Amino acid sequence: MRDLLVAGGGPVGLATALYAARAGLDVGIVEPRDGVIDKACGEGLMPGAVAALTELGVPLVGHPITGIRYVDGAHRAEATFRHGPGRGVRRTTLHLALSSAVRAAGVKTEQRTVREVEDRGDHLLVDGEPTRHLVAADGLHSPVRRMLGLDAPVAGHRRYGQRCHVSMAPWSSLVEVHWATSGEAYVTPVGEDRVGIAVLSDERRQLADLVGDFPVLADRLAGRTVEQVRGAGPLRQRARRRVAGRVLLVGDASGYVDALTGEGIALGVAQARAAIGAVLAGRPQAYELAWRRLGWRHDLLTQGLLTATRHRALRTRVVPAAARMPGVFGLAVNQLARPA
Repeated sequence: MRDLLVAGGGPVGLATALYAARAGLDVGIVEPRDGVIDKACGEGLMPGAVAALTELGVPLVGHPITGIRYVDGAHRAEATFRHGPGRGVRRTTLHLALSSAVRAAGVKTEQRTVREVEDRGDHLLVDGEPTRHLVAADGLHSPVRRMLGLDAPVAGHRRYGQRCHVSMAPWSSLVEVHWATSGEAYVTPVGEDRVGIAVLSDERRQLADLVGDFPVLADRLAGRTVEQVRGAGPLRQRARRRVAGRVLLVGDASGYVDALTGEGIALGVAQARAAIGAVLAGRPQAYELAWRRLGWRHDLLTQGLLTATRHRALRTRVVPAAARMPGVFGLAVNQLARPA
């Protein structure tokens, strides 16, 4: 009987499998999509994610990130990372590196979808096959979460994300966050001749149209062709709990607030490590507390900023306030950037 099955072959699912293989568990992955997987995301890895993935032996080819800069017209606020550099890595490059590491660890991936999970007490039957545990890392709209009745209702404000690439040399080693009343635009250097642009907004408009809301960014991109546009949303997702018997939810499948702070991969990888620790201890239910401990800082800062900026008049004050209080801004940035 297999020790562990991972549903989902994205970055967090692959990291989960690597932690399991390193611990000596017999682990497999099921993923319905074929080949290298792309996704709408900001593509900036915070220092915590860089440290964790490097420790797992995953090479990260991309562009160094030294901090965060907020931009709103003439106002600027920036903070550098104090816990080592981050890295801008294209999602396809990250997926390829993680997939190669998983194959090198001897973990096999089956191209299929999890359709049925049956709890037999001391093990599970996943589509009729026995396994001691199942980790669901199957994304924002997790089919496993929904199948097990773990979806929780989400009220009110909904936000959506879009991402593209532009062929041009990065003008900064900082991730720039441009603010407008309609949302935020994130500029991430992902190579010597490429930047990624991600826009988060509650307005469901075309990416090119949304970029026009950020004059400084629009001027920089004038005449440039956007490539590889991807979309995702609604971003806010909730789970009733993260553990159901021998099933554990990690990454976006475990619940998601917003991409505002850019900590998704770092948090997901930390959750993967904690989930495998709970499995090894024979106490999968312990993961629930570990999940809360890992995410409280992220959730508090993200939800607080979202709530404060929901009113458009307040959004215009975010960057000027950060510029007036650089110490506070730097503290907030590095609270999110430090390793879990």
